Amino acid sequence: MIGEYNTQREAIILKEYGRNVQKLVNYIRTIPDKEKRTKMATTLIELIKQLAPVAKEAHENPQRMWDDLYIIADFNLDVDNPFTTPDRTILFKKPRKMEYPQNDVRFKHYGKNIERLVAEAIKKEDPQEREEATIYLGKLMKTFYSNWNKETLDDSVIVKDIALLSKGKLTLNLDKVREDNLFEKLYREKKKLRPEGNPRDNRDNRNRGNRPFNKNRHGHRRRDQ
Repeated sequence: MIGEYNTQREAIILKEYGRNVQKLVNYIRTIPDKEKRTKMATTLIELIKQLAPVAKEAHENPQRMWDDLYIIADFNLDVDNPFTTPDRTILFKKPRKMEYPQNDVRFKHYGKNIERLVAEAIKKEDPQEREEATIYLGKLMKTFYSNWNKETLDDSVIVKDIALLSKGKLTLNLDKVREDNLFEKLYREKKKLRPEGNPRDNRDNRNRGNRPFNKNRHGHRRRDQ
């Protein structure tokens, strides 16, 4: 036969070791003397350590290479294994189902943290601070939604969702929101060019009210006061 196609060959069981290693394992299985089989298997392990990239992990877990040898041999390999011979059932054992946190998130496109921020905004007694916190929530919600969806979320939906999440305790005038563009997405604000003047003053004016959940926001005074 001049050529041999891969489709006509035996399937490779562990591709990280290659076809030649699989052929050597099959050859070792045919050796009648167990002592010689063991010696050949040990030599093959040492050869793999030098040639195969997967052998880099052998120093951390040397038993893995012997286990892989049994897998390549379809668990039909009678040698003196320096480790415990692996069980075939382990290979086909289904992994344990991963348990995920069962948090009841009302609006998954906003995330659980938005609900936590809503709870913090409700605690604010000062009407102005509560309004600033609600506006900041609207900005976050619009930004988070746009990160996962191509279409733009209407301000009326955000106002309604804030009211639902807060059970009517956080409300905003929709006309005012639209007129003043209060829910402008946060990343757009960061891209705005600063006007000429003192960069520090511009930064302070820009960030004023952008973080209404900061408890120490009243603890700083301007130098001219």
